[in-house]
Amino acid sequence: MSSISQATSVTAPKVELPRVLTLRDLVLFNIVAVLSLRWTATAGAAGPSSLTLWVLAALLFFIPQGLVVSYLSGRFPQEGGIYFWTKRTFGEGHGFLCGWCYWVNNILYYPNLLMSTAVIATYAIGRSETGLMDDWTYILLATLTALWLAVLLNIVGLKTGRWLQNIGALGTYIPGAVLIGFGLHAMLTRAPATPITLESITPRFGDLSQLNLWASIAFAYAGLELCAVMGDEIKNPRRTLPLSIYIAAPLIAFLYIAGTASVLWLVPSQDVHIVSGFLQALNTGTHEAGALLWIVPAAAALYVLGNIGGIGAWLTGPARVAFVIGLDRYFPPAFGRVHPRWKTPYVAILTQAVLATIFLLLSVLGRGTTVEKAYLILLDTMLLIYFVPFVYLFLCYLAVRLRETAPEPSSPQGGKAGAAVVGLSGLLLTLFAMVIATIPPPDTADPWLFRAKVIGGAALFVAIGGVVYWRGRR
Repeated sequence: MSSISQATSVTAPKVELPRVLTLRDLVLFNIVAVLSLRWTATAGAAGPSSLTLWVLAALLFFIPQGLVVSYLSGRFPQEGGIYFWTKRTFGEGHGFLCGWCYWVNNILYYPNLLMSTAVIATYAIGRSETGLMDDWTYILLATLTALWLAVLLNIVGLKTGRWLQNIGALGTYIPGAVLIGFGLHAMLTRAPATPITLESITPRFGDLSQLNLWASIAFAYAGLELCAVMGDEIKNPRRTLPLSIYIAAPLIAFLYIAGTASVLWLVPSQDVHIVSGFLQALNTGTHEAGALLWIVPAAAALYVLGNIGGIGAWLTGPARVAFVIGLDRYFPPAFGRVHPRWKTPYVAILTQAVLATIFLLLSVLGRGTTVEKAYLILLDTMLLIYFVPFVYLFLCYLAVRLRETAPEPSSPQGGKAGAAVVGLSGLLLTLFAMVIATIPPPDTADPWLFRAKVIGGAALFVAIGGVVYWRGRR
């Protein structure tokens, strides 16, 4: 790795982007980027031990992530966020690898999120029992409509596109708050549907499924770094970025933990559906509380809005990383273009949307064929790719805090000893999750073939990125 003092050999041309994002926008952006109610269903289906795993993941990953991102974004609030921090700290090659992994991984994120959104939408329109969720014509039309709606709003500009993310955050948080309200009512009026005892909340770390669940729960908290990639489009970013994280993070952690407890109290864990479990819990809560039955379809409709807002957030954020890489000339220079009227990196956004559409078509139209198997292998591969930027995130923080002596903003984690604890906690849990990602499911016929596909596939993506970087260097 190159030293911090090394200057970069590529100087990005100065491109002015309008500063339109306020503290309110960033708080809501963080919520919609991180929070997803489907995780309360996944955790609820795993049983009461997931409550302890939520708390441990918050202590060992979410809080360190928030402190690290708030510190780095307050000190270096430039466009590109995690890509800029890595390039500045370790040099251009590492910066590109971090940005490449962050960008490529998120392209595969959309199909899964969009398809779950289309499934939940059937509850909103009262068609959940009609088989519509298995109609791939409906799934394809619904997912493509949601994707390109988010694309168009974000090309028009963050001044317009931010409202999609803002509404999406409310669409996610309001049903979660209602779920917690019904859970609290049930806690005051009856025994839990799932027994919650000291024994049942104790995780079984000798069980591989529990370790897999913990790694998944930890990265349900991921996403606070996303807001920092838009540093040049935020008003007063040195103050606004850290403050938005301090406000949003407790709201997110509370809803995950209290929401999972509500699901467990309202529905037996063995009956919780891993996608729509929170709607099951809401349905039970409305009947027991004698509430209006339209609450469930309304919550489903809000959830759909929340997911579309999440798509907008994860579309606009990684596109900014590709935009800055384009300015640095490692991606084709067109990636660094801004729209003459709306002042947005429209080429980066459109490229990302087109690639996401291709993967979406492959995942939907390839059902039951070898294309589906290839896509599932690709998803397993991307687990490792997903963790690479977080390794760089914590390494950047440790390097800056422990090696640099320049004046720095006030830091709630204290001096160098506190910084080491924070950085190492997040780094070690990230590395743990990477190891878990290489362990095949228990029913895998050939475990070593699974490992070869996952590790080899990740190495192949890194190698492709290396070729792109080499051509950019030339």
